[in-house]
Amino acid sequence: MTVTDGTAAGIRLLAGRYQIGDLLGHGGMADVHVGLDARLNRKVAVKLLKPSLANDPAFRTRFRQEAQAAARMAHPTIVRVFDAGEETVREPNGTEVQVPFIVMEHVDGKLLKDLVAQGPLDPAEAVRIVDGILTALEYSHRAGVVHRDIKPGNVMVTSSGQVKVMDFGIARAISDSSATIAQTSAILGTAQYFSPEQARGEGIDVRTDLYSTGVVLYELLTGKAPFRGDTAVAVAYQHISEMPVPPSAINPSVSPALNAVVMHALAKDRGERFQTAADFRADLDVAMTGKVPDRIPGNDDGFNAALFGVNPTSTAASEATLRRLADDTERAPRTQNRPPVAWIWGGVTIMAVIIVATLVWVFTLAPQQLVGTGAAVEIPNVAGQTFKVGGQKLLDAGLKVSRLDQSSDKVPADQIVSVDPSAGTRVIPGYVVQVTVSSGPQQVTLPGLIFQPEADAQTAIVAAGLVYGSTATDFSASVPVGQVIGVEVAGSTTPNGGNVQVPKGSTVNLVVSNGNVQIPDVRGQSITTARDTLAGSALGLTVKLHPVSSCTGQAVTAQSPGAGPAAQKSSITLTYCNG
Repeated sequence: MTVTDGTAAGIRLLAGRYQIGDLLGHGGMADVHVGLDARLNRKVAVKLLKPSLANDPAFRTRFRQEAQAAARMAHPTIVRVFDAGEETVREPNGTEVQVPFIVMEHVDGKLLKDLVAQGPLDPAEAVRIVDGILTALEYSHRAGVVHRDIKPGNVMVTSSGQVKVMDFGIARAISDSSATIAQTSAILGTAQYFSPEQARGEGIDVRTDLYSTGVVLYELLTGKAPFRGDTAVAVAYQHISEMPVPPSAINPSVSPALNAVVMHALAKDRGERFQTAADFRADLDVAMTGKVPDRIPGNDDGFNAALFGVNPTSTAASEATLRRLADDTERAPRTQNRPPVAWIWGGVTIMAVIIVATLVWVFTLAPQQLVGTGAAVEIPNVAGQTFKVGGQKLLDAGLKVSRLDQSSDKVPADQIVSVDPSAGTRVIPGYVVQVTVSSGPQQVTLPGLIFQPEADAQTAIVAAGLVYGSTATDFSASVPVGQVIGVEVAGSTTPNGGNVQVPKGSTVNLVVSNGNVQIPDVRGQSITTARDTLAGSALGLTVKLHPVSSCTGQAVTAQSPGAGPAAQKSSITLTYCNG
Protein backbone atom coordinates (compact mmCIF):
# COMPACT_ATOMS: atom_id res chain seq x y z
CA MET A 1 0.00 0.00 0.00
CA THR A 2 1.04 3.62 -0.43
CA VAL A 3 1.21 5.85 2.64
CA THR A 4 1.99 9.54 2.46
CA ASP A 5 1.72 10.84 6.04
CA GLY A 6 1.17 7.81 8.31
CA THR A 7 -2.48 8.63 8.98
CA ALA A 8 -5.65 7.02 7.76
CA ALA A 9 -6.22 9.99 5.44
CA GLY A 10 -2.90 9.24 3.74
CA ILE A 11 -3.88 5.77 2.65
CA ARG A 12 -4.45 5.70 -1.08
CA LEU A 13 -4.75 1.96 -1.69
CA LEU A 14 -5.76 -0.62 0.91
CA ALA A 15 -5.02 -4.35 0.58
CA GLY A 16 -3.98 -3.75 -3.01
CA ARG A 17 -7.54 -3.14 -4.22
CA TYR A 18 -9.51 -0.55 -2.19
CA GLN A 19 -9.01 3.09 -3.10
CA ILE A 20 -9.67 5.30 -0.05
CA GLY A 21 -11.64 8.49 -0.63
CA ASP A 22 -13.29 11.22 1.41
CA LEU A 23 -14.08 10.90 5.12
CA LEU A 24 -17.76 10.08 5.69
CA GLY A 25 -17.70 10.11 9.50
CA HIS A 26 -15.69 9.24 12.55
CA GLY A 27 -16.20 8.00 16.10
CA GLY A 28 -14.37 6.73 19.14
CA MET A 29 -13.75 3.37 17.48
CA ALA A 30 -13.15 4.06 13.79
CA ASP A 31 -13.19 6.43 10.82
CA VAL A 32 -15.38 5.68 7.81
CA HIS A 33 -14.28 6.64 4.28
CA VAL A 34 -15.94 6.29 0.92
CA GLY A 35 -13.96 3.82 -1.15
CA LEU A 36 -13.75 2.10 -4.51
CA ASP A 37 -13.15 -1.61 -5.00
CA ALA A 38 -10.77 -1.38 -7.94
CA ARG A 39 -11.05 -5.09 -8.65
CA LEU A 40 -14.87 -5.13 -8.95
CA ASN A 41 -15.26 -1.43 -9.81
CA ARG A 42 -17.93 -0.81 -7.16
CA LYS A 43 -18.41 1.88 -4.55
CA VAL A 44 -17.88 0.72 -0.96
CA ALA A 45 -17.55 2.13 2.55
CA VAL A 46 -14.26 1.44 4.32
CA LYS A 47 -14.16 1.53 8.11
CA LEU A 48 -10.63 1.99 9.50
CA LEU A 49 -10.51 0.95 13.14
CA LYS A 50 -8.18 2.62 15.61
CA PRO A 51 -4.64 1.16 15.41
CA SER A 52 -4.63 0.72 19.22
CA LEU A 53 -7.15 -2.11 18.86
CA ALA A 54 -4.75 -4.19 16.78
CA ASN A 55 -2.21 -4.29 19.63
CA ASP A 56 -4.33 -6.96 21.29
CA PRO A 57 -3.76 -10.37 19.62
CA ALA A 58 -7.04 -11.66 21.06
CA PHE A 59 -8.90 -8.82 19.35
CA ARG A 60 -7.23 -9.50 16.01
CA THR A 61 -8.23 -13.16 16.07
CA ARG A 62 -11.76 -12.47 17.30
CA PHE A 63 -12.17 -9.59 14.85
CA ARG A 64 -11.37 -11.81 11.86
CA GLN A 65 -13.77 -14.53 13.06
CA GLU A 66 -16.61 -12.10 13.78
CA ALA A 67 -16.12 -10.29 10.46
CA GLN A 68 -16.46 -13.65 8.71
CA ALA A 69 -19.66 -14.36 10.65
CA ALA A 70 -21.08 -10.94 9.78
CA ALA A 71 -20.14 -11.39 6.12
CA ARG A 72 -22.34 -14.49 5.93
CA MET A 73 -25.45 -12.49 6.83
CA ALA A 74 -27.34 -11.25 3.79
CA HIS A 75 -30.55 -9.34 4.47
CA PRO A 76 -32.01 -6.07 3.12
CA THR A 77 -31.96 -4.53 6.62
CA ILE A 78 -28.31 -5.36 7.32
CA VAL A 79 -25.33 -3.51 5.84
CA ARG A 80 -23.29 -6.18 4.07
CA VAL A 81 -19.67 -6.84 5.04
CA PHE A 82 -17.56 -7.60 1.95
CA ASP A 83 -14.03 -7.87 3.35
CA ALA A 84 -11.93 -7.34 6.47
CA GLY A 85 -8.30 -7.50 7.44
CA GLU A 86 -5.31 -5.51 8.66
CA GLU A 87 -2.85 -3.25 6.90
CA THR A 88 0.60 -2.19 8.09
CA VAL A 89 1.04 1.60 8.09
CA ARG A 90 4.33 3.41 8.64
CA GLU A 91 4.01 6.61 10.66
CA PRO A 92 6.26 9.67 10.10
CA ASN A 93 8.51 8.62 13.00
CA GLY A 94 9.17 5.30 11.29
CA THR A 95 6.95 3.23 13.63
CA GLU A 96 4.80 0.60 11.94
CA VAL A 97 1.23 0.19 13.25
CA GLN A 98 -1.52 -2.24 12.32
CA VAL A 99 -4.73 -0.68 10.97
CA PRO A 100 -7.72 -3.11 11.12
CA PHE A 101 -10.26 -2.39 8.39
CA ILE A 102 -13.71 -3.47 7.26
CA VAL A 103 -15.07 -3.08 3.74
CA MET A 104 -18.84 -2.66 3.75
CA GLU A 105 -21.73 -1.99 1.45
CA HIS A 106 -21.97 1.74 0.65
CA VAL A 107 -25.34 3.09 1.80
CA ASP A 108 -26.70 6.34 0.40
CA GLY A 109 -28.48 7.85 3.39
CA LYS A 110 -28.11 9.30 6.89
CA LEU A 111 -27.21 7.92 10.28
CA LEU A 112 -30.20 7.63 12.58
CA LYS A 113 -28.31 9.63 15.23
CA ASP A 114 -28.23 12.60 12.81
CA LEU A 115 -31.99 12.35 12.27
CA VAL A 116 -32.87 12.15 15.98
CA ALA A 117 -30.52 15.07 16.69
CA GLN A 118 -33.07 17.26 14.90
CA GLY A 119 -35.74 16.41 17.49
CA PRO A 120 -38.39 13.75 18.21
CA LEU A 121 -39.79 11.81 15.26
CA ASP A 122 -43.45 11.28 14.54
CA PRO A 123 -44.52 8.14 16.47
CA ALA A 124 -45.53 6.35 13.26
CA GLU A 125 -42.12 7.06 11.68
CA ALA A 126 -40.31 6.05 14.87
CA VAL A 127 -42.18 2.74 14.93
CA ARG A 128 -41.42 2.16 11.23
CA ILE A 129 -37.69 2.63 11.81
CA VAL A 130 -37.62 0.42 14.91
CA ASP A 131 -39.60 -2.21 13.01
CA GLY A 132 -36.72 -2.29 10.49
CA ILE A 133 -34.16 -2.63 13.30
CA LEU A 134 -36.15 -5.52 14.81
CA THR A 135 -36.39 -7.19 11.40
CA ALA A 136 -32.58 -7.14 11.16
CA LEU A 137 -32.25 -8.49 14.72
CA GLU A 138 -34.81 -11.24 14.08
CA TYR A 139 -32.68 -12.41 11.14
CA SER A 140 -29.35 -12.13 13.00
CA HIS A 141 -30.65 -13.82 16.15
CA ARG A 142 -31.86 -16.80 14.09
CA ALA A 143 -28.30 -16.95 12.70
CA GLY A 144 -26.93 -17.01 16.25
CA VAL A 145 -25.42 -13.50 16.10
CA VAL A 146 -26.08 -11.00 18.92
CA HIS A 147 -25.25 -7.42 17.92
CA ARG A 148 -24.38 -6.09 21.44
CA ASP A 149 -24.19 -2.43 20.37
CA ILE A 150 -27.57 -1.31 19.00
CA LYS A 151 -27.65 2.50 18.97
CA PRO A 152 -28.60 5.27 16.48
CA GLY A 153 -24.96 5.55 15.42
CA ASN A 154 -25.11 1.99 14.06
CA VAL A 155 -28.37 2.44 12.08
CA MET A 156 -28.60 3.97 8.61
CA VAL A 157 -31.76 5.27 6.91
CA THR A 158 -31.41 5.34 3.14
CA SER A 159 -32.71 8.10 0.91
CA SER A 160 -35.67 5.82 0.09
CA GLY A 161 -36.44 5.25 3.78
CA GLN A 162 -34.94 1.74 4.05
CA VAL A 163 -33.49 0.92 7.49
CA LYS A 164 -30.09 -0.77 7.61
CA VAL A 165 -28.20 -1.93 10.71
CA MET A 166 -24.41 -2.18 10.62
CA ASP A 167 -21.41 -3.29 12.71
CA PHE A 168 -22.68 -6.82 13.42
CA GLY A 169 -19.98 -8.83 15.20
CA ILE A 170 -17.61 -5.88 15.84
CA ALA A 171 -18.89 -5.26 19.37
CA ARG A 172 -18.41 -8.94 20.17
CA ALA A 173 -14.85 -8.87 18.88
CA ILE A 174 -14.12 -5.94 21.18
CA SER A 175 -15.88 -7.26 24.27
CA ASP A 176 -14.30 -10.72 23.94
CA SER A 177 -10.78 -9.32 23.64
CA SER A 178 -8.53 -8.48 26.58
CA ALA A 179 -9.34 -4.75 26.41
CA THR A 180 -9.84 -3.03 29.74
CA ILE A 181 -13.22 -1.72 30.85
CA ALA A 182 -12.12 1.85 30.14
CA GLN A 183 -10.95 0.92 26.65
CA THR A 184 -14.16 -0.98 25.94
CA SER A 185 -16.28 1.97 27.05
CA ALA A 186 -14.34 4.27 24.75
CA ILE A 187 -14.71 1.87 21.87
CA LEU A 188 -18.40 1.12 22.27
CA GLY A 189 -19.22 4.75 22.89
CA THR A 190 -21.84 6.09 25.29
CA ALA A 191 -23.40 3.89 27.95
CA GLN A 192 -26.84 5.35 27.17
CA TYR A 193 -27.81 2.20 25.26
CA PHE A 194 -26.36 -0.41 27.65
CA SER A 195 -28.69 -3.07 29.02
CA PRO A 196 -28.71 -3.65 32.81
CA GLU A 197 -26.86 -6.95 32.33
CA GLN A 198 -24.15 -5.21 30.28
CA ALA A 199 -23.79 -2.54 32.97
CA ARG A 200 -23.37 -5.28 35.60
CA GLY A 201 -20.80 -7.12 33.47
CA GLU A 202 -22.99 -10.22 33.11
CA GLY A 203 -23.43 -12.48 30.11
CA ILE A 204 -25.63 -11.24 27.28
CA ASP A 205 -28.16 -12.79 24.92
CA VAL A 206 -30.69 -11.68 22.30
CA ARG A 207 -32.74 -9.85 24.94
CA THR A 208 -29.82 -7.47 25.43
CA ASP A 209 -30.30 -6.24 21.85
CA LEU A 210 -34.04 -5.82 22.49
CA TYR A 211 -33.40 -3.61 25.55
CA SER A 212 -31.04 -1.40 23.52
CA THR A 213 -33.68 -1.22 20.78
CA GLY A 214 -36.18 -0.07 23.41
CA VAL A 215 -33.75 2.73 24.36
CA VAL A 216 -33.51 3.73 20.68
CA LEU A 217 -37.33 3.78 20.36
CA TYR A 218 -37.55 5.94 23.51
CA GLU A 219 -35.05 8.40 22.04
CA LEU A 220 -36.86 8.55 18.68
CA LEU A 221 -40.14 9.36 20.44
CA THR A 222 -38.77 11.93 22.90
CA GLY A 223 -35.59 13.27 21.32
CA LYS A 224 -33.48 12.18 24.31
CA ALA A 225 -32.24 8.95 25.87
CA PRO A 226 -34.08 7.66 28.97
CA PHE A 227 -30.97 7.90 31.17
CA ARG A 228 -28.36 10.65 31.12
CA GLY A 229 -25.50 11.56 33.45
CA ASP A 230 -22.13 13.23 33.74
CA THR A 231 -20.23 9.92 33.52
CA ALA A 232 -20.74 6.54 31.90
CA VAL A 233 -20.77 4.94 35.37
CA ALA A 234 -23.63 7.21 36.47
CA VAL A 235 -25.66 6.28 33.38
CA ALA A 236 -24.93 2.57 33.84
CA TYR A 237 -26.15 2.78 37.45
CA GLN A 238 -29.44 4.30 36.27
CA HIS A 239 -29.91 1.41 33.81
CA ILE A 240 -29.58 -0.99 36.75
CA SER A 241 -31.62 0.74 39.45
CA GLU A 242 -33.86 3.54 38.15
CA MET A 243 -37.14 3.60 36.22
CA PRO A 244 -37.22 5.88 33.17
CA VAL A 245 -39.73 8.71 32.88
CA PRO A 246 -42.50 7.44 30.53
CA PRO A 247 -42.16 8.79 26.96
CA SER A 248 -45.66 10.32 27.11
CA ALA A 249 -44.54 12.56 29.99
CA ILE A 250 -42.07 14.19 27.58
CA ASN A 251 -44.00 13.88 24.31
CA PRO A 252 -47.82 13.93 24.81
CA SER A 253 -48.33 12.58 21.28
CA VAL A 254 -47.10 9.14 22.43
CA SER A 255 -50.17 6.96 23.00
CA PRO A 256 -50.67 4.88 26.18
CA ALA A 257 -50.38 1.71 24.08
CA LEU A 258 -47.02 2.74 22.60
CA ASN A 259 -45.97 3.92 26.06
CA ALA A 260 -46.63 0.41 27.35
CA VAL A 261 -44.50 -1.23 24.64
CA VAL A 262 -41.53 1.06 25.38
CA MET A 263 -41.70 0.42 29.14
CA HIS A 264 -41.98 -3.33 28.54
CA ALA A 265 -38.86 -3.26 26.37
CA LEU A 266 -36.99 -1.40 29.13
CA ALA A 267 -37.70 -3.94 31.89
CA LYS A 268 -34.62 -4.37 34.10
CA ASP A 269 -35.11 -8.13 34.46
CA ARG A 270 -34.46 -9.69 31.06
CA GLY A 271 -37.06 -12.34 31.85
CA GLU A 272 -39.75 -9.67 32.06
CA ARG A 273 -38.96 -7.83 28.84
CA PHE A 274 -39.58 -9.00 25.27
CA GLN A 275 -38.02 -12.43 24.64
CA THR A 276 -37.74 -12.24 20.85
CA ALA A 277 -37.59 -9.56 18.18
CA ALA A 278 -40.75 -11.04 16.66
CA ASP A 279 -42.66 -10.45 19.95
CA PHE A 280 -41.42 -6.84 20.05
CA ARG A 281 -42.50 -6.21 16.45
CA ALA A 282 -45.90 -7.82 16.98
CA ASP A 283 -46.63 -5.62 20.01
CA LEU A 284 -45.57 -2.50 18.12
CA ASP A 285 -48.05 -3.39 15.39
CA VAL A 286 -50.81 -3.85 17.98
CA ALA A 287 -49.91 -0.60 19.75
CA MET A 288 -50.16 1.38 16.50
CA THR A 289 -53.83 0.32 16.31
CA GLY A 290 -54.39 1.97 19.70
CA LYS A 291 -54.69 -1.26 21.70
CA VAL A 292 -52.46 -2.23 24.63
CA PRO A 293 -50.78 -5.59 23.75
CA ASP A 294 -51.65 -8.66 25.84
CA ARG A 295 -48.00 -9.31 26.70
CA ILE A 296 -47.68 -6.03 28.64
CA PRO A 297 -47.35 -6.77 32.39
CA GLY A 298 -50.27 -5.41 34.41
CA ASN A 299 -49.43 -6.13 38.05
CA ASP A 300 -46.84 -3.45 38.81
CA ASP A 301 -48.18 -0.33 40.50
CA GLY A 302 -45.39 1.93 39.22
CA PHE A 303 -45.68 0.48 35.73
CA ASN A 304 -49.44 1.12 35.48
CA ALA A 305 -49.13 4.55 37.07
CA ALA A 306 -46.53 5.52 34.48
CA LEU A 307 -48.69 4.28 31.60
CA PHE A 308 -52.20 5.39 32.38
CA GLY A 309 -52.07 8.82 33.90
CA VAL A 310 -51.18 8.52 37.60
CA ASN A 311 -48.53 11.02 38.64
CA PRO A 312 -45.23 9.41 37.43
CA THR A 313 -43.31 11.09 40.25
CA SER A 314 -45.53 9.51 42.93
CA THR A 315 -43.31 8.43 45.83
CA ALA A 316 -45.31 5.29 46.57
CA ALA A 317 -45.19 4.01 43.02
CA SER A 318 -41.53 4.78 42.37
CA GLU A 319 -40.27 3.40 45.69
CA ALA A 320 -42.19 0.13 45.25
CA THR A 321 -40.77 -0.33 41.77
CA LEU A 322 -37.21 0.54 42.83
CA ARG A 323 -37.39 -1.91 45.74
CA ARG A 324 -38.32 -4.66 43.30
CA LEU A 325 -35.50 -3.71 40.90
CA ALA A 326 -32.93 -3.53 43.69
CA ASP A 327 -34.18 -6.83 45.15
CA ASP A 328 -34.93 -5.00 48.44
CA THR A 329 -35.76 -7.42 51.24
CA GLU A 330 -37.67 -4.84 53.30
CA ARG A 331 -41.16 -5.94 52.32
CA ALA A 332 -44.44 -5.86 54.20
CA PRO A 333 -45.02 -9.03 56.30
CA ARG A 334 -47.31 -11.69 54.92
CA THR A 335 -50.73 -11.81 56.55
CA GLN A 336 -52.23 -15.09 55.34
CA ASN A 337 -52.46 -18.09 57.70
CA ARG A 338 -50.05 -20.96 57.20
CA PRO A 339 -48.80 -23.95 59.26
CA PRO A 340 -45.97 -23.38 61.74
CA VAL A 341 -42.51 -23.65 60.20
CA ALA A 342 -41.58 -26.54 62.53
CA TRP A 343 -44.44 -28.66 61.16
CA ILE A 344 -43.36 -28.05 57.58
CA TRP A 345 -39.74 -29.03 58.25
CA GLY A 346 -40.86 -32.03 60.28
CA GLY A 347 -42.93 -33.30 57.35
CA VAL A 348 -40.07 -32.74 54.91
CA THR A 349 -37.68 -34.69 57.17
CA ILE A 350 -40.04 -37.67 57.47
CA MET A 351 -40.54 -37.84 53.70
CA ALA A 352 -36.78 -37.69 53.12
CA VAL A 353 -36.19 -40.62 55.53
CA ILE A 354 -38.85 -42.72 53.79
CA ILE A 355 -37.40 -42.04 50.32
CA VAL A 356 -33.81 -42.85 51.39
CA ALA A 357 -34.90 -46.09 53.09
CA THR A 358 -36.82 -47.17 49.98
CA LEU A 359 -33.85 -46.48 47.70
CA VAL A 360 -31.47 -48.43 49.95
CA TRP A 361 -33.83 -51.42 49.94
CA VAL A 362 -34.25 -51.36 46.15
CA PHE A 363 -30.52 -51.13 45.35
CA THR A 364 -29.59 -53.95 47.72
CA LEU A 365 -31.80 -56.40 45.81
CA ALA A 366 -30.33 -58.58 43.08
CA PRO A 367 -31.66 -58.01 39.53
CA GLN A 368 -33.37 -61.42 39.69
CA GLN A 369 -35.33 -60.29 42.75
CA LEU A 370 -36.60 -57.28 40.83
CA VAL A 371 -37.94 -58.98 37.73
CA GLY A 372 -37.99 -62.69 38.48
CA THR A 373 -35.82 -65.30 36.78
CA GLY A 374 -38.57 -66.59 34.54
CA ALA A 375 -39.64 -63.26 33.06
CA ALA A 376 -36.20 -61.57 32.95
CA VAL A 377 -34.39 -60.64 29.70
CA GLU A 378 -30.61 -60.48 29.69
CA ILE A 379 -29.19 -57.53 27.77
CA PRO A 380 -26.83 -58.87 25.08
CA ASN A 381 -23.31 -57.51 24.55
CA VAL A 382 -23.46 -55.36 21.40
CA ALA A 383 -20.55 -52.97 22.03
CA GLY A 384 -18.40 -52.49 18.93
CA GLN A 385 -21.17 -53.55 16.56
CA THR A 386 -22.88 -51.20 14.13
CA PHE A 387 -26.11 -49.70 15.38
CA LYS A 388 -28.07 -51.53 12.69
CA VAL A 389 -26.74 -54.92 13.77
CA GLY A 390 -26.59 -54.32 17.53
CA GLY A 391 -29.90 -52.53 17.66
CA GLN A 392 -31.61 -55.41 15.89
CA LYS A 393 -30.16 -57.88 18.45
CA LEU A 394 -31.66 -55.85 21.27
CA LEU A 395 -35.03 -55.77 19.49
CA ASP A 396 -34.88 -59.51 18.87
CA ALA A 397 -34.30 -60.01 22.61
CA GLY A 398 -37.61 -58.30 23.35
CA LEU A 399 -36.17 -54.94 24.37
CA LYS A 400 -36.75 -51.37 23.18
CA VAL A 401 -33.95 -49.12 21.98
CA SER A 402 -33.22 -45.43 22.59
CA ARG A 403 -30.30 -44.08 20.57
CA LEU A 404 -27.85 -41.44 21.86
CA ASP A 405 -25.16 -40.15 19.50
CA GLN A 406 -21.86 -39.12 21.05
CA SER A 407 -18.53 -38.14 19.51
CA SER A 408 -15.61 -40.49 20.07
CA ASP A 409 -11.98 -40.43 19.01
CA LYS A 410 -11.59 -44.17 19.58
CA VAL A 411 -14.79 -45.82 18.29
CA PRO A 412 -15.54 -45.53 14.55
CA ALA A 413 -18.68 -43.70 13.49
CA ASP A 414 -21.99 -45.65 13.72
CA GLN A 415 -20.52 -48.28 16.08
CA ILE A 416 -22.03 -48.84 19.51
CA VAL A 417 -19.94 -47.45 22.37
CA SER A 418 -21.99 -48.75 25.32
CA VAL A 419 -25.46 -49.67 26.53
CA ASP A 420 -27.29 -48.65 29.69
CA PRO A 421 -28.03 -50.85 31.65
CA SER A 422 -24.79 -52.67 30.89
CA ALA A 423 -24.59 -55.98 29.02
CA GLY A 424 -25.54 -58.99 31.19
CA THR A 425 -28.10 -57.11 33.29
CA ARG A 426 -31.47 -58.83 33.54
CA VAL A 427 -34.48 -56.56 32.97
CA ILE A 428 -38.17 -56.95 32.22
CA PRO A 429 -39.28 -57.52 28.59
CA GLY A 430 -39.87 -54.27 26.74
CA TYR A 431 -37.35 -52.38 28.89
CA VAL A 432 -35.90 -49.33 27.10
CA VAL A 433 -32.13 -49.72 26.68
CA GLN A 434 -30.16 -46.55 25.95
CA VAL A 435 -27.62 -47.27 23.22
CA THR A 436 -24.73 -44.81 22.91
CA VAL A 437 -23.51 -44.69 19.29
CA SER A 438 -20.29 -43.08 18.13
CA SER A 439 -20.68 -40.16 15.75
CA GLY A 440 -16.95 -40.24 15.04
CA PRO A 441 -14.36 -37.69 16.11
CA GLN A 442 -15.60 -34.31 17.31
CA GLN A 443 -15.97 -31.84 14.44
CA VAL A 444 -14.54 -28.32 14.53
CA THR A 445 -14.60 -25.45 12.04
CA LEU A 446 -11.47 -24.95 10.01
CA PRO A 447 -10.98 -21.16 9.95
CA GLY A 448 -10.50 -19.28 6.70
CA LEU A 449 -6.78 -19.24 5.97
CA ILE A 450 -6.43 -18.07 2.36
CA PHE A 451 -4.40 -14.83 2.01
CA GLN A 452 -3.26 -15.01 5.67
CA PRO A 453 0.47 -14.78 6.49
CA GLU A 454 1.88 -18.21 7.29
CA ALA A 455 2.51 -17.43 10.98
CA ASP A 456 -1.05 -16.15 11.50
CA ALA A 457 -2.47 -19.20 9.74
CA GLN A 458 -0.49 -21.55 12.02
CA THR A 459 -1.81 -19.70 15.08
CA ALA A 460 -5.41 -19.92 13.83
CA ILE A 461 -5.02 -23.67 13.15
CA VAL A 462 -3.90 -24.38 16.72
CA ALA A 463 -6.58 -22.09 18.19
CA ALA A 464 -9.26 -24.09 16.34
CA GLY A 465 -8.17 -27.36 18.00
CA LEU A 466 -6.28 -28.63 14.95
CA VAL A 467 -2.66 -29.62 14.38
CA TYR A 468 -0.32 -27.73 12.06
CA GLY A 469 1.53 -30.16 9.81
CA SER A 470 3.83 -28.70 7.19
CA THR A 471 4.18 -25.87 4.69
CA ALA A 472 4.91 -26.17 0.99
CA THR A 473 5.45 -23.36 -1.49
CA ASP A 474 3.94 -22.85 -4.91
CA PHE A 475 3.74 -20.27 -7.66
CA SER A 476 1.14 -17.49 -7.57
CA ALA A 477 0.61 -14.50 -9.80
CA SER A 478 -1.25 -12.35 -7.25
CA VAL A 479 -0.78 -13.60 -3.67
CA PRO A 480 2.21 -11.94 -1.95
CA VAL A 481 5.11 -14.09 -0.84
CA GLY A 482 4.53 -15.92 2.43
CA GLN A 483 0.72 -15.77 2.31
CA VAL A 484 -1.49 -18.88 2.15
CA ILE A 485 -2.80 -19.96 -1.25
CA GLY A 486 -3.90 -23.51 -0.42
CA VAL A 487 -4.98 -25.68 2.55
CA GLU A 488 -4.93 -29.48 2.81
CA VAL A 489 -6.69 -31.47 5.54
CA ALA A 490 -6.54 -35.28 5.76
CA GLY A 491 -5.32 -35.55 2.16
CA SER A 492 -8.05 -33.38 0.63
CA THR A 493 -7.81 -29.74 -0.42
CA THR A 494 -10.46 -27.31 0.83
CA PRO A 495 -11.64 -25.05 -2.01
CA ASN A 496 -11.97 -21.91 0.13
CA GLY A 497 -9.17 -22.61 2.56
CA GLY A 498 -11.51 -22.84 5.54
CA ASN A 499 -15.01 -22.55 7.01
CA VAL A 500 -15.60 -26.31 6.70
CA GLN A 501 -16.15 -28.97 9.37
CA VAL A 502 -13.19 -31.29 9.99
CA PRO A 503 -12.38 -33.80 12.76
CA LYS A 504 -10.83 -32.21 15.83
CA GLY A 505 -7.09 -32.85 16.00
CA SER A 506 -6.76 -33.19 12.21
CA THR A 507 -3.42 -32.26 10.65
CA VAL A 508 -3.57 -29.17 8.44
CA ASN A 509 -0.92 -28.55 5.79
CA LEU A 510 -0.42 -25.17 4.16
CA VAL A 511 0.67 -24.04 0.72
CA VAL A 512 2.09 -20.51 0.64
CA SER A 513 3.11 -18.26 -2.21
CA ASN A 514 6.80 -18.17 -3.08
CA GLY A 515 6.32 -14.77 -4.74
CA ASN A 516 7.16 -16.16 -8.19
CA VAL A 517 5.42 -17.37 -11.33
CA GLN A 518 6.51 -20.18 -13.66
CA ILE A 519 7.16 -18.77 -17.13
CA PRO A 520 6.35 -21.27 -19.91
CA ASP A 521 8.24 -21.62 -23.20
CA VAL A 522 6.10 -19.82 -25.80
CA ARG A 523 8.54 -19.97 -28.73
CA GLY A 524 6.81 -21.15 -31.87
CA GLN A 525 3.41 -19.88 -30.73
CA SER A 526 1.64 -17.01 -32.46
CA ILE A 527 2.41 -13.64 -30.90
CA THR A 528 -1.29 -13.18 -29.97
CA THR A 529 -1.51 -16.51 -28.14
CA ALA A 530 1.84 -16.02 -26.40
CA ARG A 531 1.00 -12.49 -25.27
CA ASP A 532 -2.43 -13.52 -23.90
CA THR A 533 -0.86 -16.42 -22.02
CA LEU A 534 1.85 -14.36 -20.35
CA ALA A 535 -0.24 -11.25 -19.60
CA GLY A 536 -3.31 -13.17 -18.41
CA SER A 537 -4.45 -13.42 -14.79
CA ALA A 538 -2.70 -16.77 -14.33
CA LEU A 539 0.75 -15.16 -14.79
CA GLY A 540 0.21 -11.38 -14.76
CA LEU A 541 3.46 -10.52 -16.54
CA THR A 542 4.23 -7.31 -18.41
CA VAL A 543 4.83 -8.24 -22.06
CA LYS A 544 7.12 -6.19 -24.29
CA LEU A 545 7.13 -6.89 -28.04
CA HIS A 546 10.16 -6.84 -30.35
CA PRO A 547 9.18 -7.43 -34.00
CA VAL A 548 11.76 -8.40 -36.63
CA SER A 549 11.22 -8.04 -40.35
CA SER A 550 13.76 -10.62 -41.43
CA CYS A 551 11.15 -13.39 -41.29
CA THR A 552 7.49 -13.77 -42.12
CA GLY A 553 4.51 -14.96 -40.10
CA GLN A 554 3.57 -14.07 -36.54
CA ALA A 555 5.46 -16.77 -34.57
CA VAL A 556 7.57 -16.00 -31.49
CA THR A 557 11.23 -16.71 -32.19
CA ALA A 558 12.74 -15.77 -28.80
CA GLN A 559 11.77 -14.76 -25.27
CA SER A 560 13.72 -13.05 -22.50
CA PRO A 561 13.82 -14.28 -19.83
CA GLY A 562 13.35 -17.86 -20.90
CA ALA A 563 11.15 -20.55 -19.41
CA GLY A 564 11.45 -20.92 -15.63
CA PRO A 565 10.70 -19.10 -12.36
CA ALA A 566 10.43 -15.33 -12.31
CA ALA A 567 9.26 -12.72 -9.80
CA GLN A 568 5.59 -11.64 -9.81
CA LYS A 569 4.76 -8.75 -12.13
CA SER A 570 8.03 -9.26 -14.06
CA SER A 571 8.56 -8.00 -17.59
CA ILE A 572 9.24 -10.35 -20.49
CA THR A 573 10.32 -9.45 -24.03
CA LEU A 574 8.99 -11.47 -26.98
CA THR A 575 10.77 -11.41 -30.32
CA TYR A 576 8.52 -12.39 -33.22
CA CYS A 577 8.43 -12.38 -37.01
CA ASN A 578 6.76 -9.42 -38.63
CA GLY A 579 8.15 -9.44 -42.20
